[in-house]
Amino acid sequence: MIRHTFCRTIKQARTLCLAMLALLLMGQTQALAAASINDIRMWTAPDHTRLVFDLSQKINYELFRLHNPERIVLDLKKTRMNAKTSKLELPDPVLLSIRHGKQRSGTTRIVLDVKDGVSPRSFLLKKGNGKPNRLVIDLMPKQKQVVKSKQQQPKIKQHDIIIAVDAGHGGEDPGAIGPHKLYEKKITLGIAKALAKLIDAQPGMKAVLIRKGDYFVKLRNRVKKVRAAGADMMISIHADSVKQHHVKGASVYTLSESGATPDRVAAALAAKENASDLVGGVMPEQEVSDPFIRNILGDMAKRDGLDSSEMFANLVLGQLKNGFPVKYGKPKHARFAVLTALEIPSVLVEVDYISNPERERLLNTPSHQQNLAKAMFNATKTYFTRLGRLKKHEQRIHTVHRGESLWSIAKTYGVSVSSILKLNGLKQQALKVGQRLRLPQS
Repeated sequence: MIRHTFCRTIKQARTLCLAMLALLLMGQTQALAAASINDIRMWTAPDHTRLVFDLSQKINYELFRLHNPERIVLDLKKTRMNAKTSKLELPDPVLLSIRHGKQRSGTTRIVLDVKDGVSPRSFLLKKGNGKPNRLVIDLMPKQKQVVKSKQQQPKIKQHDIIIAVDAGHGGEDPGAIGPHKLYEKKITLGIAKALAKLIDAQPGMKAVLIRKGDYFVKLRNRVKKVRAAGADMMISIHADSVKQHHVKGASVYTLSESGATPDRVAAALAAKENASDLVGGVMPEQEVSDPFIRNILGDMAKRDGLDSSEMFANLVLGQLKNGFPVKYGKPKHARFAVLTALEIPSVLVEVDYISNPERERLLNTPSHQQNLAKAMFNATKTYFTRLGRLKKHEQRIHTVHRGESLWSIAKTYGVSVSSILKLNGLKQQALKVGQRLRLPQS
């Protein structure tokens, strides 16, 4: 009897131990199944602020708003926070602060303190294109009502030639990355700003930067911005990358006339550039939509736009050949989504190969960026001079900005300090903000 009771006690203890072990293993499995937030990044664009959360795996989440004060709350189910929010540069024009805490259910709650009238938009992106699973939060400020007045003067005169300058990539989309970790998005923005400055100094011409800072602009919106600006021309600036690190040289592309791109190299490049939306973060329903205009050669205006693009592309190549290595001596053609404003000449310039360590170093220097910008500017000026829309020897004017010196202005335009002093009748080099300087022909 004692033996029987003892055996039964051992069995019960064994059953209890097995049950406890099962619960322990279940807890460990649930812990392993929990997702983690590994990084948080933020970019401030003119029309929104974007937060991107890198996730270890796909998650479920809820988003809701609270008022007085204004807050946007994210509940990420079965998720733990491994990222630091202290690195974010806050406050920004939309987002005031961010904080987080752990809920009892294993949910991570993230609270975004925002300004009044901010509207949130959120979506998940699947793992791919070298990126992990991501949760994207866009915070859109309240749109200001513009009161029209007869006294208001347009910022850009109607007779000005407007050039849209598009710096490729930006924000979550770094573009190509060089051997020394230089991002394409940084190079393209530097060249774009230098080009815009040269254009604005030319009487009768105005530049419109499609991207003014380090933030993402989807491809379709780039084309919309070009059209909204009433641009007469569009130049999209990029830097190429290949596995062979010795390859170098610039190339210029226009939109392919046919439905397919016959050149395999051009087709591969177009596919890579058109994938920018997937890398940068676009809502899933927009990823599958066709970015190209139907019946691409439907009328004479579009045909004329393609011919004008080819003419301008040859002028750009001619300027680049004067001081830079050129990969392809003639314009190439591909189905680039960013070049679909067919009513105007539109080109995509690959300034060089960032994958080449030597060229990467040069591309990162302001002087080299300035020289590349000058080549594109000279091609632009030649194009509109040939059309009769720009006078050959029209005087250039520069308005002095804070922090500029005669030396920096002379370097920008490729002229000497003494020539500026002589042309403007100046005896000393001291300048005033807002002062207008006549510039000699370079």
